[in-house]
Parts: sequence; structure tokens; C-alpha cells
Amino acid sequence: MFDLDSLVRPNIRVMKPYSSARDEFQGEARVMLDANENSLGSTGPAQFNRYPDPQQHAVKRVLAELKGVEPTHIFLGNGSDEAIDLLVRLTCTPGQDSILLLPPTYGMYEVAANLNDVGIERVPLTADFQLSPDIVAQVLASKAKLVFLCSPNNPTGNLLHAAAIEEILVGFSGLVVVDEAYADFAAAPSWTTRLAEFPNLVVLQTFSKAWGLAGLRLGMAFAAPDIVRYLNKIKPPYNISEATQQHALTALHNAPHFEQLREQLLQGRHWLAARLPSLAIVEEVFPSDANFLLVRFRPDATAVYDYLLGQGIVVRNRTTQPGCVGTLRLTVGTPAENEHLLAALAAYQD
Repeated sequence: MFDLDSLVRPNIRVMKPYSSARDEFQGEARVMLDANENSLGSTGPAQFNRYPDPQQHAVKRVLAELKGVEPTHIFLGNGSDEAIDLLVRLTCTPGQDSILLLPPTYGMYEVAANLNDVGIERVPLTADFQLSPDIVAQVLASKAKLVFLCSPNNPTGNLLHAAAIEEILVGFSGLVVVDEAYADFAAAPSWTTRLAEFPNLVVLQTFSKAWGLAGLRLGMAFAAPDIVRYLNKIKPPYNISEATQQHALTALHNAPHFEQLREQLLQGRHWLAARLPSLAIVEEVFPSDANFLLVRFRPDATAVYDYLLGQGIVVRNRTTQPGCVGTLRLTVGTPAENEHLLAALAAYQD
């Protein structure tokens, strides 16, 4: 049986969270002299002289309707990276506990563990970047406090098998974090639709990819209300700025443009995936459920990477990642950028 309180660090269970002025009073008043703000105004836009809503109620209400969850299931962070860091801090005692990773995977999980002096257990994915029965068995046998499952996976682009994830959710004793940063590009339902079934499930999403708002730094975590309450307990008081909240609301009310961007990126992915295999230097194009393609080049991926840099094209060299020898990660660009990339690769001479 999953027991959240036993998983949380003892000092966090008993700590008293900081209570900000805007936690203690919410709403409007004629005279607001409680938060030591500058009541005269701002050197910039006038609306920013007051502290933002520390619980982002307006954004969560709209987001909850869009995602089909309750606002109490939503935590908002300064990018998904904040949620990753807070989840590690919440459950792992420094120098004592560990997290579980399935490489190749997103590098910030390891960074968060190292920053918090937390151990790392690694169970590599299969050669085709999947969860096998043996891998699932190793995960279930682990005493780690957290397991991070990136699906669609970064840097490989593929969804992990849903049945294997479900088996881990049922049998793993810690938190199961499914990172869905690229889920908007995948033809599969989000794990947010199954929060009620799994009290140990945390789903990460972001405004940085399909929403096109990487500069805002706004990430989402969806989980049981008890987990969200703990995350709110340990987050900085005003972790999401007023500007970010306003821009997020504007984006959420403009869902048709989101869908247009998503469809254009999917078309670009299909266009590149259909043409890259015909190039002599391309050995393999891996299937992708994201807005990028992992591509294995021959004879030397790093030489291709350096060549592209010389052509003014920046891609991501992933050849040092486990299981990714000889690969570059190519983000889907505009139609003109995709054509420029393909033409440059076609002209490459080793």
C-alpha cells in the first residue's frame, strides 16, 4: 500500500511553511498595507507593484477545465525543473536516499539528485529504448523514493509502453513521476486521465514545447491533492510571477492557436522523418512521438554536428548518452528551417 506520509522526509512532515502576506489575505481592499510593497506604483508596468497570487488560482481554474482535473490536483512551478527539484527534496534525505533513472533520459533528474546529495540508481532502457519485463522487475525491487519515467522520452522521442508504466504504478513503493513534456505531440492519452487510480502518480507537463512559451518558464505537475499540498508547502512563496500568470492565461484562452502550432510541428516531423532516411549519411531515424527526431549518422555524428555548426545550424549532439552512440537530436523547425537542414545534410562530405 502506498503511504505518502511515510515517503516524505520527517522534517518536512512537521515543518511549518512560510505564510506570505498574500496567503493570509486574498481579494481586494481599498488600502493594502500588509506586504511592504511599493504603494506608489512601479518603475515598469503599473500592475506589477503588487505581489502575485502565490497559489495561481486563476491559471489553475482555466487549466483544470482544459485538462479535465480539479485545481487541487495542479502544482505550477518555474518550469518543470522546479517540480523535479521539489519532488526530490520532498522525499529524499540527503546522503541517505536515492532516485531511480532509466537512461537515456532527461538530464535534470540527475542534476536535481546531485544538487540535493541524493543517490542515483540506473536501470538502462532496452536497445529500442523501451521497458522490458526485466527492467520493470528491477524497478519494482528498488527501494528508491522516486522513479522518473520520461514518456515521450528525451532524447529518444518515443512513448514508453503504457502497460509497463501501469505495472510500475501498481507495484512501486515510491512516487512514480511520468514526465510528459512532449505528450502534446503523441497520439496517446495523458496519464493525467488516471490520477484517481494511482495515489503515487505525478505527471509533469510544460508550457515550453507545444504551447511555445519556453521563455515564460512555467511547468505543471498533476498529482493527488495530498502531494500537491506538500509541494506547495515547500515551494518559494511567490514562485510564479504575475507576468507569467497573465501570459499563461492569455495562452490558455487561445487554444485554437495552440492546436494550429501543434499540427504544423507534427507535419514538420513527418516531413523530416520521411526524407532523412534517403540521405547517405543517415543510418537510422528513430520513431518519435515528440517534436524532435533522434537520428544516427555515419561515419561520425560529431563531425556532422561540427559541420552543421559551420553552416549556422545548431542541433543537439547526443552521442555520449547511453545507447545513443552516433546520434544527433534534431528539433522540428519552421518549414524553411527544415528544408535548410535537409539541404545542408545532403551536401555534407566527410
